[in-house]
Amino acid sequence: MVNFNGNLVEATNSKLTSENRGYKYGDALFETLKVVNSKIFFWEDHYFRLMASMRIMRMDIPMNFTMEFLEEEILKTIEANDLSNSVARVRLNVDRGEGGKYLPGEDASINYNIVAEPHPNPFYTIDDAFYEVDLYKDFYMAPGLLSGLKSNNKAIQVIGSIYAKENDLNNCLVLNTDKSVIEALNGNLFLVKGDCVKTPPLEDGCLKGIMRQQVLEVLRKDVNLIIEEASISPFELQKADELFITNVIVGIQPISKYRKKDYGTEFAKSVITKINAKIRLL
Repeated sequence: MVNFNGNLVEATNSKLTSENRGYKYGDALFETLKVVNSKIFFWEDHYFRLMASMRIMRMDIPMNFTMEFLEEEILKTIEANDLSNSVARVRLNVDRGEGGKYLPGEDASINYNIVAEPHPNPFYTIDDAFYEVDLYKDFYMAPGLLSGLKSNNKAIQVIGSIYAKENDLNNCLVLNTDKSVIEALNGNLFLVKGDCVKTPPLEDGCLKGIMRQQVLEVLRKDVNLIIEEASISPFELQKADELFITNVIVGIQPISKYRKKDYGTEFAKSVITKINAKIRLL
């Protein structure tokens, strides 16, 4: 069952028209959520990111789009799919309805739809399977906050994923037009070198990731670590002790190999233990 503007319908009947602005122009935003036993992980952070993104996109936020209202709609969708007492991956999508060309029509209004599917793991674990990445250099992201929105404009992520598959890679690292490494195709990037942990700043064009935020909050509590939000050059990657990718579904994905360099997972495992401890207090 899919939740379309509060109405639960069969997935086969939840069709958008060809005039939908999310379909025609990518005029849409989304949040990917992990829900365990009807508890939405980091919901407040997701909600405020969505509201901030809607403001940047100049969307007229409906008065009823409160945190409580959207949470209720998400849980209603979870229940309709018999996932209330298990683990679910949820996508909350908002678009600007129909009408207009690039300029939205006068009667364009905000739509939302919610899709839920089963997910296997209630807590985050480190997968020790071999995980190889390389740089994706066919296209580049522009620095700036607009590139960091979780919007439906994901052309680089789509063709980058195809490139990774064609080259037997698990993932690729994305560059901005300044040739700085900003993120992976499906999450934020962290680099560990000694007692220094580095992740690209939002201004470089990386996604304002929810798990990125959680990891930074946990790491900043350790007085023995130096935490930097600073640009990362490709040359730094092979000098690192560890590299890992973060997103709210997987948690932390350590990188095993980049080109000729192999990496460990000890630091990533220590961080995921702290993240799981934080989740138990939610």
